Amino acid sequence: MCAPLGIVFPPGTTVVEECDDPARVIVAGRPPVGFALLGVVDGLTHLEQIAVHPGHADQGIGTRLLEAVFATVAAPQTTNRAVTLTTFRDVPWNAPWYARRGFRVIQPSEWGPELSALVEHERALGIEVAPRVVMRKDL
Repeated sequence: MCAPLGIVFPPGTTVVEECDDPARVIVAGRPPVGFALLGVVDGLTHLEQIAVHPGHADQGIGTRLLEAVFATVAAPQTTNRAVTLTTFRDVPWNAPWYARRGFRVIQPSEWGPELSALVEHERALGIEVAPRVVMRKDL
């Protein structure tokens, strides 16, 4: 079970409620118990956020959501074949969880201009980058 770590996200960083494009959101459960929010950064699919209600943790919902993201990226009409994300490096259900699912940490030299701007935006909002990493999975 995921325990709270005292991580507080600044206002404006949890954006699923503000999303007006249903094609960007993958929902798990009825009623919803989790979601994945997608965007496009530097021409690649970017996983903006994935979340599962704590009461439904450790049931594979996050993994199924991530598999649905991969299926979306692998669809014939999709031309990019990679997913990027930013996440906390040391939180067990963040970077280590993604690494077990094939993501790798990418260095700033591998970031495109939009990804660099996104990281700078996170910094400006108060989400410190030092304990965070940028990750990518090629499909």
